[in-house]
Order: sequence, then structure tokens, then C-alpha cells
Amino acid sequence: MQDVLKHLGSDLEKGLTSDEVAKRQERFGSNELKSKPGKPAILRFFLQFHQPLLYVLLVAGAIKALLGEWVNAWVIWGVTLINAIIGFVQESKAESALAALASSIQTDATVIRDGQKVQVSSTELVPGDLVLLASGDKVPADLRLVQSRTLQVNESALTGESVAVEKLAQQTDEAPVLAPDTPLAERTNMTYAGSFVTFG
Repeated sequence: MQDVLKHLGSDLEKGLTSDEVAKRQERFGSNELKSKPGKPAILRFFLQFHQPLLYVLLVAGAIKALLGEWVNAWVIWGVTLINAIIGFVQESKAESALAALASSIQTDATVIRDGQKVQVSSTELVPGDLVLLASGDKVPADLRLVQSRTLQVNESALTGESVAVEKLAQQTDEAPVLAPDTPLAERTNMTYAGSFVTFG
């Protein structure tokens, strides 16, 4: 455990200093998911036509129009347009859902800085911060546990499992030192952003 604290340059009693937090915020930036700027709506709509099957339909509609079969041409073009509208709506909903997910991860966190408990936004957390968790808290970031007491965390948002998982900070017979290739869901000494503390 001391190796982890030493590696992160943190103190178990005092946490990080304000100066160190400022340096780390400058170095690492804010603790939030970075998202690419979205494409303009009109571009997203026209990109719906950028599919091989729709090319075939557009060409088939043009051929029907050249042959003077206007009803068939308009039906084909109408189907193509409806397909593009449906794709555009679905893509817009997906982008909105991702934005909502990103904003739902943000929460407040209690940390120890300069030897004092302080409330900060999860976006202000930096590597090495000592975060205090209690029953009912939303885990504000991926955390390595340094102390715990009967801690149980609901990770259903990540794993789909509705049963809370027991977490142990110390390496014991029940929680031996974990191999570096241990799957994330089996890392009992870690908690992950977006999960909830149910007990402990």
C-alpha cells in the first residue's frame, strides 16, 4: 500500500497539498470524459446517404426516372429518404444518450487535501487524491482503495450484475496481491466511476 502512495506522491493522513493539486490539474487536465465535437446536423443527415445500398437505390430511382417510370422512381427515392431520416433520428438519439451518460458521471467527492476534508467536483480530482467514500456515494472516478471496512459497491452500470461486489483495500488471504492482467471486474481493490457504494 505504501508503494502506491509513494508512487502517487500522496500522504495517507494529509492527502495532497493545494500546490500539488494545481500542478497535477495543469499536467493532467480535468477529470472528465473528453468528447469529440459533434458534426453539424445537416452533415449528419447527408452522411445517412453515404451507404452502398442507398447508392444502389438512388441509381435505380434515376434509371426508373430516365425510363419515364416516375411513380416507381419517386417510391424508390421516398424509401431512400425515409431510411435517411430514420438513421438521422437514431444517430441523434445515440449522441444525446452519450452526452447524458457523460454528464451523469459527474458528482461531488469528499477528498483530503492539506490535511482537511473538502468537497470538490469529480472533475477537479487529480491522480493521488485521497477520496473518502460512504454508503450511498457515487464513485467519482476510478479509484485504488487504500483503506476499507466492509465496503460493497454496486457496479451494475459497468458489469450488468445487480449484486453488490465486496471490495478490499488490503492484501490478505481473502484478497491476495492481484496480477497485472487481472480483469477489471475482478480487481477487488479498485472501484470505478459511475458505480455506487451500497455498504461500508
